[in-house]
Amino acid sequence: MFHFDNSYARLPDRFYASVYPEPVEGPKLIVFNEALAKELGVEADLSDPDRLAATFSGNVVPQGAMPLAMAYAGHQFGSFVPQLGDGRAILLGEVVDQGGIRRDIQLKGAGPTPFSRRGDGRAALGPVLREYIVSEAMAALGIPATRALAAVTTGEQVYRETVEQGAVFVRVAASHVRVGTFQFFAARGDTDGIRELADYVIDRHYPELKTAENPYAALLQSVAFRQADLIARWLGVGFVHGVMNTDNMTISGETIDFGPCAFLDEYHQMKVFSSIDHGGRYAYRNQPGIGQWNIARLAECLLPVIDQDQDRAVDAANEVLGEFGERFQAEWIRVFRAKIGLSSEADGDGELVQQLLSAMQDQEADFTLVFRGLADAAEGLDERFLSQFADPSKAVEWLGLWRDRLALEPQDDARRAGAMRAVNPAIIPRNHRIQEAISAANYGDFSFFARLLAALEKPYEERPGFADYMTPPTAEERVTRTFCGT
Repeated sequence: MFHFDNSYARLPDRFYASVYPEPVEGPKLIVFNEALAKELGVEADLSDPDRLAATFSGNVVPQGAMPLAMAYAGHQFGSFVPQLGDGRAILLGEVVDQGGIRRDIQLKGAGPTPFSRRGDGRAALGPVLREYIVSEAMAALGIPATRALAAVTTGEQVYRETVEQGAVFVRVAASHVRVGTFQFFAARGDTDGIRELADYVIDRHYPELKTAENPYAALLQSVAFRQADLIARWLGVGFVHGVMNTDNMTISGETIDFGPCAFLDEYHQMKVFSSIDHGGRYAYRNQPGIGQWNIARLAECLLPVIDQDQDRAVDAANEVLGEFGERFQAEWIRVFRAKIGLSSEADGDGELVQQLLSAMQDQEADFTLVFRGLADAAEGLDERFLSQFADPSKAVEWLGLWRDRLALEPQDDARRAGAMRAVNPAIIPRNHRIQEAISAANYGDFSFFARLLAALEKPYEERPGFADYMTPPTAEERVTRTFCGT
């Protein structure tokens, strides 16, 4: 089924714990991502769903797998925990996909590991479906993210605040190495471990850095730039990660861990969804600053290998931290220029975007529909854009400023509108639609889940059969809190 080539398992044994999934009572396949399987070179017999369920639940360990739980530490809401690790996830192994890229195959919810910290190592159905939906939506939106290969129910119950159905999620990632992985070795003063991990990451993700004057400083910069670009793109679609702990920040630059995440309905720069983020640490607006803070934690880990002279190492790291901010600002304005139909640069573009966002916040306008409607306005049809504002006067004023700016642009209206629709989604995985799919699935009805996935396959298209997914929630449908699932 899988053609494994397991590089992480060849690292020293202090990098992980060898552990096998714990069998479950009655696994049943919910969904299998055939397109992703083809991309990965995974061979599956779709006529035997029970066999697939047995494999994806962990009941059958496929040939060539070397199951392990990765060791890592992390800052959780700013507080450092020296040992976290995969408490409910087991890395089966790695495959090299059709594009020559090495990808991890991981079972999430496959039973306890040495890092479970008294947890049961299991996952509930709701969080598994949420992660499947959002990870595939992010991929369709063109934002780097871990992927969903499959999901199964286990036939067993898990105990959280209530009794819930158990499930296992099969996650695919460029790798699961995190900032927290480096922190694990730094906390133990294990400079050899930091160097070996850094060399592994360079080999796997950044081979072009091998010939750099200082590969470890170059690694810090490369990771910083990927994260800056990623977060700018999150903001462009109104995504709030919800739990940007250092153990949830990948070195590869992929979005990972879709627990208490959400997409904005009405715009507010300090919007928080996570039920455990009481202080707004990971609010929409705060995500770039937290990204930079997390990169600073990575820099601290890499100091001993960047330079034996601590002052020189600190100077190199501080230079990268400054560059993070510059890189983020450049990518953010690039993303939002495209969203409002600008193909060239001019002074004042950032202010123009901020004026629109300010009007949206004052009027509680829907983030996705405002930008989608603006594409209509590019062709002279203002109604859909203005309808998102309770008092459209500020929006009308902004449209005048915007059209003055567009007069400096070479594009014709139709070409501009098409370009805007290609970057402003019509459909996002709105909280109430995800909750609708989860609630139905808890009663055995997966049709809402399947239809939502189908709607999200082409988020930049307005397809009549999925028009209902473009509408924002009513006041009664709003989901204002999301949960981690552990």
